[in-house]
Amino acid sequence: MNGSLKRCMLKGATALMVLTVATACAETQQEGEVKKLIEQNIGEGAKIDEVKQTPYAGLYEVRTGGSVIYTDAKAQYIFAGQIFDAKTKHNYTKERIDELNKIKFSDLPLDLALKTVKGNGSRAIAVFSDPNCGYCKRFEQTLKDVDNITVYTFIYPILSEDSAGKAKNIWCSADKNKAWQAWMVDGKQAANAAANCTSPEAQVFELGRKLQVSGTPTIFFTDGSRVPGAIDAKMLEQKLSAIK
Repeated sequence: MNGSLKRCMLKGATALMVLTVATACAETQQEGEVKKLIEQNIGEGAKIDEVKQTPYAGLYEVRTGGSVIYTDAKAQYIFAGQIFDAKTKHNYTKERIDELNKIKFSDLPLDLALKTVKGNGSRAIAVFSDPNCGYCKRFEQTLKDVDNITVYTFIYPILSEDSAGKAKNIWCSADKNKAWQAWMVDGKQAANAAANCTSPEAQVFELGRKLQVSGTPTIFFTDGSRVPGAIDAKMLEQKLSAIK
């Protein structure tokens, strides 16, 4: 390869790098402009975490907390809904929200949760559950038929003041797990908690807020994903089997 050709190739490579960086900067600048515009158009106090250009239809993804909406380059129109691939039926919005809502399972303060081990306990889930939640009770019935699992239950009393009272009574029982099962599965209430007993209700509530848990049950898996609502044993097994 002669010197002229080498110089030409180097110039070409340098030009390509400059063009790539310039394009990336332009996109970042445009996303920044859209972020400013959407904050102005939505109104004072709007908290926009991120604006990201999507590869489809000139739309920009607007992330606020764990939610996603879409807008155009001028932030003139707001699109609230889900984007599907018409051919494959793939739900891009759900995929993105699931990604945004992932957690690091090992960061969960498991000392604030009840721990139930079944079989060898090789698989694990964490569940946010309210004592007065009918769907939570249904899920507890489902768990009776699932083996080789460790269940961490964060008692998350968000439905009523009565939920908070039941949560404290269960937590302050001599055998927390037994008291939880007795109430959720058999409908037997725990004895009233001693006056000097403290429960981690406030800490669990703050944790739930941080993780944007808005309903019960909410199930977290070791891959960081979550499923809102009660699922049956078949779906639970499928999800657990998919985690490597």
